[in-house]
Amino acid sequence: MFSNYKSYCILIPALLLVTACTNQPTVTQPTAPPAVAITVDTVEETTAVYHDEYPGTVVALNQTDLRAQVSGYITGVFFRDGDRVQKGQKLYAIDAQVYNANYQQAQANLQVQETNLLKAQKDADRYHELDKNDAIAKQQVDYADAALAAAKKQVEAARAALNSVKSSVNFATIYAPFSGTIGISQVKEGTAVVAGQTILNTISTNDPIAVDFEVNQQDLYRFTQLQQQKQTDSTFTLAFGNEIYPYTGKISLIDRAVNPQTGTIKTRLSFNNAKDMLKPGMTTLVRVLNKQNKTAVIIPYKAITEQLGEFFVYVVTDSSTVNQRKLKLSKQIGKNIIVTEGLTAGEKIAVEGVQSLREGAKVTIPAKQ
Repeated sequence: MFSNYKSYCILIPALLLVTACTNQPTVTQPTAPPAVAITVDTVEETTAVYHDEYPGTVVALNQTDLRAQVSGYITGVFFRDGDRVQKGQKLYAIDAQVYNANYQQAQANLQVQETNLLKAQKDADRYHELDKNDAIAKQQVDYADAALAAAKKQVEAARAALNSVKSSVNFATIYAPFSGTIGISQVKEGTAVVAGQTILNTISTNDPIAVDFEVNQQDLYRFTQLQQQKQTDSTFTLAFGNEIYPYTGKISLIDRAVNPQTGTIKTRLSFNNAKDMLKPGMTTLVRVLNKQNKTAVIIPYKAITEQLGEFFVYVVTDSSTVNQRKLKLSKQIGKNIIVTEGLTAGEKIAVEGVQSLREGAKVTIPAKQ
C-alpha cells in the first residue's frame, strides 16, 4: 500500500506540469506592415514662367483736398458729385457780402490816402520853392518833407490792405486747381465753413492712374532694370480676385530710398484708366511676370509634407521603399511648386498616399504607372 501511495505522489506533479505547459499563451512572430499604395511622379526640369505677386494700392497721380480759405456760408455748388471737371471751373461760392463791403471800404481808404499824398506833395513842392528864396524857415521845409514821406507810407499801407481784402473776395469763389474727377461734396448750400479747416471736397486725376507696392531691397536691381527697359508688354498686370485688369502697366518711378524698418522700397506703376475702372484707395494684387532663363525643378504641391516649418517629399527607391527628403522651395505656380534644392531630374516621388508613409516604408505602385 505504501508503494501505491508513492506512485501517486510522483504522478500528480507530472500531471500538473503538463497542464501548466498547455495553458501558456502562443508566441507569434511580428509581421511586416503592408505596403502602402501610392501614385508617383517623375521629377522633371522645365523653364519656369510665373508671376511674382505683391499687394498694391491704387492711388491718383494728382490729388488734393479743397478747403475753404475764408469763413462764411456756402451760397452755391456748381457741379454734380462725381463729375469730371476742368481746370479753372467754378465749384463753390462762399457768401462774400462782408468781404465786398470791406473791399469797398479799403478802396475808399486808399483814395483818401492818395488825396493826402497829393496835398503833402504840393506842400513840399511849394515850401522848397520858398526855401530857394530864403522866404521860409528851414524847419517848415523839413516838416513838409516828413509829412510827404508819411503820406507815401500811408498810401502803401492802404494799397496793401486793399489787396488783402481783394484776396478774400477772390477766395470766396473756389475753382478747380486741375482737371480731374471731383468727389462727393462734404458741404451743401447754407453750410458754415471755417477758413483753413473745413474740407469741401477732394479732386483727383483718374487717367492715367497709379498703383503703389513695396519691393524687397534684394529685388531693387531687377526692378531698376525693368524701369530702364521701359517695359510696356505684359510684364505688369493687376488681379482683382480671379479677374485680371485688361490693361498692362509700366514703372513710372521707384522711391528715392529704402525704408530701413521694412527693408522695402516703394515702386509706382501707371495704368491706362480710360474706362474709369480703377478708383483711388482700391487694393489689388500686382502681378510681375518672371521669366527664368534657366530650367527649374517643378513638382506637384500635394506631394509636399510639412514638419515644424520644414518641407519634405518621399522619394521612391529601387527597392520599392521611400526615403524622406528635405527640400528648399520657391514660388508656387498654380498646383505646382518650384524646388530650389533637394531633388534632381529623373527621381520618382510619391504624390498620392503620402499621409500614410514613413521613412523606409514599403510601397506599391499601380501598374498603369
